[in-house]
Amino acid sequence: MRDIPAGKVSAKEALTFVIINCLLFATTTYFINPLCFYLSPVALFVVLFYSYTKRFTALCHLVLGLGLSLAPIGAYIAVTGQFALVPVLYSFTVLFWVSGFDIIYALQDEDFDREEKLHSIPSALGIKNALNVSVLLHILSALCVILPVLFTSFSWVYYVGIVFFCTMLIYQHLLVKPNDISKVNRAFQTLNGYASVVFAVCFLIDAYLRHK
Repeated sequence: MRDIPAGKVSAKEALTFVIINCLLFATTTYFINPLCFYLSPVALFVVLFYSYTKRFTALCHLVLGLGLSLAPIGAYIAVTGQFALVPVLYSFTVLFWVSGFDIIYALQDEDFDREEKLHSIPSALGIKNALNVSVLLHILSALCVILPVLFTSFSWVYYVGIVFFCTMLIYQHLLVKPNDISKVNRAFQTLNGYASVVFAVCFLIDAYLRHK
């Protein structure tokens, strides 16, 4: 049902659209600050390269996580023009979080990936072992979202956000089991949506309380 396979958009039109937006992206970063501009090709490479990784590596989930993990540190660089430890920790939070739930989502494609000779952790390791890898990645994500408290003074609202985020990580692994993946969409879409929105709201409220 996606636009290119359905014939609504041709491959040439899609490529043209991507090229135009890449140029607009790089141009925009030029007007933000020099560091953003110099790093813009790196960001574009990671995001565009992800689509090809399923053809040759089961670590494609980590590449997707890496692409999305550029958002926290990218936002910080856009505002400040420099690197800092805490935003990097948030980037690692996103890296491990996205990689973990993308593995859960890919459980549905295990047989298809094998038939089409595509690579993924579920097709390489099987459902049970893939879920174990996802659990490990989400433990690392939880640790990275907690570690900023060692470097910044947060209000109680931030801790509420941490608890909720970690609870959603645990809950999705209670929903999806090796012998029952019928609730993958609920774990992948609903719970991660709640986790991200509620944590973001708590983070913003905390920032407001600390700086008013």
